[in-house]
Amino acid sequence: MRLLRPRGVYAPQEDTELLAEAVRSELCGVRRRTRPDVLDVGTGTGALAVLAAQCGAARVTAVDVSWRAVLAARLNARRLGLPITVHHGDLTTPVKGRRFDLILSNPPYVVSPGRARGADRSWNAGADGRQVLDRLCADAPGLLRDDGVLLLVQSSLCGVEPTLDRLEEGGLSARVELRSTIPFGPVMARHAEWLEQRGLIAPGQRKEDLVVIRAQRT
Repeated sequence: MRLLRPRGVYAPQEDTELLAEAVRSELCGVRRRTRPDVLDVGTGTGALAVLAAQCGAARVTAVDVSWRAVLAARLNARRLGLPITVHHGDLTTPVKGRRFDLILSNPPYVVSPGRARGADRSWNAGADGRQVLDRLCADAPGLLRDDGVLLLVQSSLCGVEPTLDRLEEGGLSARVELRSTIPFGPVMARHAEWLEQRGLIAPGQRKEDLVVIRAQRT
């Protein structure tokens, strides 16, 4: 699936593919009996929103804080003839008061020594990698319908257990659904020495685990 991606919009990568695998299982497998109302938080090019629509979602809403991403997602949906609504706004603010059957998110989670600016906001999540994750964990439970599901992808370097704990505190049943080990990309490679100094990776380590977390309101 070829999508238009303006400069500065997050390019679908290994994390997108891992989350897409979980989305296909959720929407095309035996778990989902009805056509769900789906929310994609931090949509970027709209790759996951497009996938959800193609997998038969009843309605797909997407949100991104970047106007370039919003315009890219709208254009990609239009090119493919898919009825996806894309909102500009911070995290879940544009859909406040609504409820969804399925929430998807590939949020910024990269542990980084520098402050996020401009296009960096699509991946830079601060010194602990949790600037967006913690907010998403707090917001998501209130946006899910009964039996609703949250699927999010993150690096293990920013803490899997804190994510599971926060989602459990919000009344969801959470677990690691998928895991994949990948080599560092260019950004992580640049930060490797800093990560070693902080004790977040072992000396010489140049790989990280990505995980998809599935959390359900029961």
